[in-house]
Amino acid sequence: MQAVLVLCALICARAEATTYQNVRSGMTDYETIVVGMGAAGTTAAATLAQAGVRVLALEAMDRVGGRVHTVPFGDGVVEMGAEWIHGTSPSRTYDLAIKNCVKLVEQDISIEVFNSDGTKANSSLINELMNQAMGAVNEQLDVNEPLGKFLTRKVMEHLKEHYPHVLEDRDFVTEFLNLLDLVIGNYEASNSWNDVTTKSQYQELDGHQHVSWGTNGYNTLFDILLNRYNNGSGLPSLTLKLNSEVTNILYSDDPKRRVSVTTAEGSVYTAENVIVTVSLGVLKARHKQLFDPKLPEPKQTAIDKLSIGVMDKIVFFFERPWWPIIEPAFFGFLWKGEDKRELPDEDYWLFRVFAASTPKGCRNALTLWTSGDVGKMVETMPVDVLRNKLMGLIKRFLGKGVEVPDPIAMTRSRWFNNPYTRGSYTYDNLFTPQYPTARADLGAPITDSAGNPRVLFAGEATDAHHFSTVHGATDTGHREATRLLEWRLKSHL
Repeated sequence: MQAVLVLCALICARAEATTYQNVRSGMTDYETIVVGMGAAGTTAAATLAQAGVRVLALEAMDRVGGRVHTVPFGDGVVEMGAEWIHGTSPSRTYDLAIKNCVKLVEQDISIEVFNSDGTKANSSLINELMNQAMGAVNEQLDVNEPLGKFLTRKVMEHLKEHYPHVLEDRDFVTEFLNLLDLVIGNYEASNSWNDVTTKSQYQELDGHQHVSWGTNGYNTLFDILLNRYNNGSGLPSLTLKLNSEVTNILYSDDPKRRVSVTTAEGSVYTAENVIVTVSLGVLKARHKQLFDPKLPEPKQTAIDKLSIGVMDKIVFFFERPWWPIIEPAFFGFLWKGEDKRELPDEDYWLFRVFAASTPKGCRNALTLWTSGDVGKMVETMPVDVLRNKLMGLIKRFLGKGVEVPDPIAMTRSRWFNNPYTRGSYTYDNLFTPQYPTARADLGAPITDSAGNPRVLFAGEATDAHHFSTVHGATDTGHREATRLLEWRLKSHL
């Protein structure tokens, strides 16, 4: 602790002197450049700036937050990206909220299930089976097999032992397994639960798994990180530039040369090092053009073999809450076989919109959830077609005996078609066990010939155990910032 305080004092003193020189000369000198201001990038930039490091943060979009995106909607806010804090201990994200006295809401996500004829399904049994399956997901297995195959076996074993008569209702079993596939697909952002491996390294945090920011919105996290919450004064040594897409990162093995970062509008910035926090989707699409020289082979392999999926939301706002039950977070959609067969072939995508939920930040809103290829499709579907088809779906399942009003507003996420995200979050696919160090390889820094860190990497995809989460992303941002602070301490002694 004393060493860190000494480091901060050294850096702050140096920053103060250099800032004075820069003001006199009219020039700006940066020590570190952070590319991308999502949860990882903002954490990294804030951690360094709090220690007095002169940081330039470049964000391609017109906002901070990355795949966390809180938007004003109706009488409150809705989350178009990350919805919850998943686990409370140990969680940097949760701790920051509690430390700053932000009111959080533990959300019960038990599901009230409706059939496609508008009747209520056996929600008690369905929740029991889902809880059984979700518990099995967290088992640490040494066998690499499709998660769907494994969970189907678990469900069937549970039914055989406790509810053998249910096995006779093949229609129910089939449609429940389809529903469970979609639930897992939304958790994993996968197209199918059979794309996910049972041999995943993901580890769940302790504590409640669905903690909402409520009406505060998840973007409160970024106000806290940037010292803007409750009229905070900000971070003086941090320069933030929005709408600044990075097109080239030039680095060298020569310890005397600085890293050079070029943006789409032609601006060129240099620094001792750069922390790259763009998503795996962006790296897949652009890494060969983005880095000069090209990334080392282990990184290229990791980018190729790891998977990023899509999870999308469509949100409706109504004049009042009309739905039949107020308390449950989720209304699940369980299709009956005959109803499914009657639908036109072009409406097949409706089968993969598995539920509606009631967000904690907006009391008159319903969020519809989908993932995978259908998620990609609904991102580009004409607004009127999407609205009419989904309202028909809502009325079919939830509208029996209820007057369903027309929505006042609608919004949707577009994580795949956003060129600065190209997906929602990563998951462990069936090839991942063959490349056990892939996430570590992706997160490893590139150093020069003297061992100085030049290009560093952060983001949820680089966390072996907490990928796909905001807390995982913030941990990696802190990890790389700490790496640089420790390097600075050694280089200044």
